Amino acid sequence: MVRVYSSQASARGEIRQQARAAAELDILAVRGLGLIGLNDSLLREHLSRAQGALRVRVALLHPEAPALATRAAEIGESVESLAGGVRLAEARLRELAGICDIQVYRYAMLPTWRVVRTDRTVFVGAFDAGWEGHESATYKVMETPHGPLYRGFRRMFEAVVDGAERTV
Repeated sequence: MVRVYSSQASARGEIRQQARAAAELDILAVRGLGLIGLNDSLLREHLSRAQGALRVRVALLHPEAPALATRAAEIGESVESLAGGVRLAEARLRELAGICDIQVYRYAMLPTWRVVRTDRTVFVGAFDAGWEGHESATYKVMETPHGPLYRGFRRMFEAVVDGAERTV
């Protein structure tokens, strides 16, 4: 672990800097609107590039999964609103198909980790009852020859994608 930020907002500059130069971007979120789904989201502006292809994979919580109802209750939001947010994010991500290599997946398990991976760096926060992932402390974890955290989060993301339904 390289650095701890009090929230995603305090890591914003570094996450954007990493995304600007990345060849690969993986995102594990609940709905992803603040990360990549909206025009003014954290990462969306870094997806269109004059040079070099960017591969983007986004895993969002399945809007019909029982885990979505649990998550909605945890944050005091209606199931309808949270599911609508996921569907909006998917629609907005579908619009990016012409500017980057994007894949969007729906996973069904209760979300625990909010992950943004840019090549060899992972920024990770947690979901818990009462707070959104962006409110969590954010940890910067870099790939090292014998470091388990980077490899563990990358492996977990691959497992989520392998068991998920691709929508874009």
